[in-house]
Amino acid sequence: IEPYYISFLKNNIELSCEYQSKILSGMKVAYCGTEGAFAEIAARKMFPEAKLFALSDFASAYKSVENGEYDCVVLPLENSYAGEVGSVTDLLFSGSLYINQVIDIDIVHNLVSVAQADEKSIKKVISHPQALSQCNEYIRKNSLEAESYSNTALAAKAVKEKNDPSVAAIASADVAELYGLKIVEKAINDSLNNTTRFAALSVARNNPIKQRKTDSENFILVFTVKNEAGSLATALNIIGAHDFNMRSLRSRPMKELQWNYYFYLEAEGNVNTENGKDMLRELSAVCENLKLVGSYNN
Repeated sequence: IEPYYISFLKNNIELSCEYQSKILSGMKVAYCGTEGAFAEIAARKMFPEAKLFALSDFASAYKSVENGEYDCVVLPLENSYAGEVGSVTDLLFSGSLYINQVIDIDIVHNLVSVAQADEKSIKKVISHPQALSQCNEYIRKNSLEAESYSNTALAAKAVKEKNDPSVAAIASADVAELYGLKIVEKAINDSLNNTTRFAALSVARNNPIKQRKTDSENFILVFTVKNEAGSLATALNIIGAHDFNMRSLRSRPMKELQWNYYFYLEAEGNVNTENGKDMLRELSAVCENLKLVGSYNN
């Protein structure tokens, strides 16, 4: 068995070197957007000591962690005004990563443009589709032409490069400062209670040691049920019978199967207890597909 023992020792040494290298070099965290975007702000708050890497879209950021290029990825889950980020929810269902941390970021949208611009000169506004929808009333009231951009920070960068006082971006104050733009008007959100929830996802799943339920513990499931009367109700009754309080339930279309849907569910409680494990076992008997996306503390 000597050759196997030598191979075992070599593998252990390699793993130890990889771990020490990560400690010395710091975590590598991916996010979608560019410097100054709300995702970068969320990533910085979650991982203040990490090295952050901006990627162009949700799917490539997600897959970069699946492929081992980065340690984790920070993506938006939903906005309190505009609702869920559907493409991210789809990644939670189809991908292999787990949510281990969630943070709320207050979103304050500002109208930003070049130094010579003012409210009268601006005719067109560019930003991420969600930012545009969250400022729809302001855009409509001022008869502005709206154009979608991949994210708020890139929109601000484009305004800087265009140097056109008739074009403005909807972005944060941090982004305006980053690109040397003027805030023409502050807080143009339709609703001042505007918050986006961001999640940190990684290959490994968080398993809290605590074995008792507290108000701060939550978990997320995605699942499908049989196309039969009462099948969804049966699954929900199992969750309720185990004393887990649902916070959110929504359906999403399955792109590969027309007119078929999967469900996203968020609930309060520690799913890692024996009670939680029993619930998952019972759900697996009635759900065709079931995935525990992750657990986290508020």
